[in-house]
Amino acid sequence: MELRRRDYRVERPLLNQEQLEELGSQTSATGTLQWRTWFQCSHARARALLLQYFPVLAWLPQYPVRDWLLGDLLSGLSVAIMQLPQGLAYALLAGLPPVFGLYSSFYPVFIYFLFGTSRHISVGTFAVMSVMVGSVTESLAPDEAFLQALNSTVNVTARDAARVQAASTLSVLVGLFQVGLGLVHFGFVVTYLSEPLVRAYTTAASVQVFVSQLKYVFGLHLSSRSGPLSLIYTVLEVCWKLPQTVVGTMVTAVVAGVVLLLVKLLNDKLRRQLPMPLPGELLTLIGATGISYGVGLQHRFGVDVVGKIPARLLPPVAPSPQLFARLVGNAFAIAVVGFAIAISLGKIFALRHGYRVDSNQCFPVSCSMSRSLVQESTGGNTQVAGAISSLFILIIIVKLGELFQDLPKAVLAAAIIVNLKGMLMQFTDICSLWKANRVDLLIWLVTFVATILLNLDLGLAVAVVFSLLLVVVRTQLPHYSVLGQVPDTDIYRDVAEYSEAREVPGVKVFRSSATVYFANAELYSDTLKQKCGVNVDHLISQKKKLLRKQELKLKRLQKENKLPKQAAASKGTSISINVNTSVIDIESNDVEGSKAKVSTGTELEGIAASGQEDAKAPDMSSLKTLGLPQPDFHSLILDLSSLSFVDTVCLKSLKNIFRDFREIEVEVYMAACHSPVVTQLEAGHFFDASITKQHLFASVHDAVIFALQHPRSSPVNPVLVTKL
Repeated sequence: MELRRRDYRVERPLLNQEQLEELGSQTSATGTLQWRTWFQCSHARARALLLQYFPVLAWLPQYPVRDWLLGDLLSGLSVAIMQLPQGLAYALLAGLPPVFGLYSSFYPVFIYFLFGTSRHISVGTFAVMSVMVGSVTESLAPDEAFLQALNSTVNVTARDAARVQAASTLSVLVGLFQVGLGLVHFGFVVTYLSEPLVRAYTTAASVQVFVSQLKYVFGLHLSSRSGPLSLIYTVLEVCWKLPQTVVGTMVTAVVAGVVLLLVKLLNDKLRRQLPMPLPGELLTLIGATGISYGVGLQHRFGVDVVGKIPARLLPPVAPSPQLFARLVGNAFAIAVVGFAIAISLGKIFALRHGYRVDSNQCFPVSCSMSRSLVQESTGGNTQVAGAISSLFILIIIVKLGELFQDLPKAVLAAAIIVNLKGMLMQFTDICSLWKANRVDLLIWLVTFVATILLNLDLGLAVAVVFSLLLVVVRTQLPHYSVLGQVPDTDIYRDVAEYSEAREVPGVKVFRSSATVYFANAELYSDTLKQKCGVNVDHLISQKKKLLRKQELKLKRLQKENKLPKQAAASKGTSISINVNTSVIDIESNDVEGSKAKVSTGTELEGIAASGQEDAKAPDMSSLKTLGLPQPDFHSLILDLSSLSFVDTVCLKSLKNIFRDFREIEVEVYMAACHSPVVTQLEAGHFFDASITKQHLFASVHDAVIFALQHPRSSPVNPVLVTKL
């Protein structure tokens, strides 16, 4: 389809930066400093701060009971049904007694009801966070440290107490980090965790989770490992001990896994017909507990069960300050990962339902994607659904928890592995990223491999550092282009990409796709000189060399001419007589030598005269006079529209560009600079007597027309100017 051509004409004067500021009446922003607002006190500010840190006071008084209460009630019940088995299962990942998974499904949800801003995420236990906590607890309290001397069995009570102490101390540190980061408005940290990085990290974490559950699936007793390559060693140990598999445990896990998969497939098929998903996990747990109690799986087949679950809330215990130094690194990693997952999921639902979440509001724990989707799909509208689910969990803890004492751990492991399906499906990202963006694929692969080999904490650090370094590298290698004018327009595009774009004769327009700063300033200058087709540095070197020779020759001639003058002055005769005498003497002795000396003297007088009368004699320092090749353009225009900031290295590079190209008789102009960049140029004292705002134009087109009307060393083509 051909575009219909429309003739249009826009008349306006050429605008450099000075004229643009005068025309637009630019004024410097004199806003109140941010730190001053922190100390302002008023009723409105106090109310805003109260609602910011206690958002429940903003939305709860306006809660539409008739419209939303029934949906939140059904949603809360559905989520509680899911949280019961997931809480018990994910406690195993954390290396803790199962009841602590229920605690993590109650306290954080109720707290988030008061402080959270997302209406739909289901706060509580999450596989990735649980396995990160488990790597810490198992490294600080390994089974080998609690072996009893008599029968070489593990003192489970003492081990669990030590792990609970470590986990509670870790939770306090994570909370302190998240609250502190929220108070200093550090929510922007999530921007450094790109989507490929987060997806690769959760995929690697799902592999860690899968491997950690193999001991429960096969009924094996494995050594506790942590640190780099711990996953590899665990897989090798599982393979080594496979002959020791407890058959009853493996059969229980396989049967439970198949049942869970069938229920999930049925839910997917009947998703539109069912008002809420079938609680396959809860039904499986109830059925497995009944079979285990009736058949006696633990005593007859050696199947490991959950064990005693206290039917009460345990009193809080103070954290151990002695562990702070050993846990600070892991705590920060868990805080960042939990925050990133929660805020990412919260923003998805916020965009879908048209509200806003505060990225600086603290998140005590993370959230589950599957439970959040169930909470939304079953009619959940606000945090009331979470509060209702926490009340159901409280009832289970106080009254019903002890009924699950005979639940096989293999069933919980099967539930965990089946729930990893969504994260393991993220392996398909490799194919999609290969087609879409291979740089993001590189981030994905590095993150995944680093997390698998170096464990979760070090893997996250390596992934973030690599991602940031890749950003720096990409800014160091931007796309540089020489721009040409699209016919009959004021639009300039890369001549290498647009076949109809033509360079304006006598004018070079250069553009970089990235901002110029210390990391790529030198490359910017080098590429500019290369794209211009002139060896600028060599030309300047040759020019200086010739000027140096000319200067030395001038000094030598001055010295030779000074000797006869000194001799004449000592004899008291005039210079003219002495010169005539010299000429006569030279003529009588050596005619050719006399001619050489006379011509040399004439050259000296010419040089002196040219120094006094520049207007009458040609410039002896010009490229043409020196016999050097001249560039085929007289003006260079730097398109600075991509500049977002300016540092000192960029300032020096721009000044050097002006200096170097003026040395080869090319005038330099800048165009399309944003106002903040112009302000930074002024603050850096970039403009002076030789570089003024008259060298900075509002657009590339303005700069091109001005350059054609004011060439430095070549005539203007009036026809071309008219066309432009």
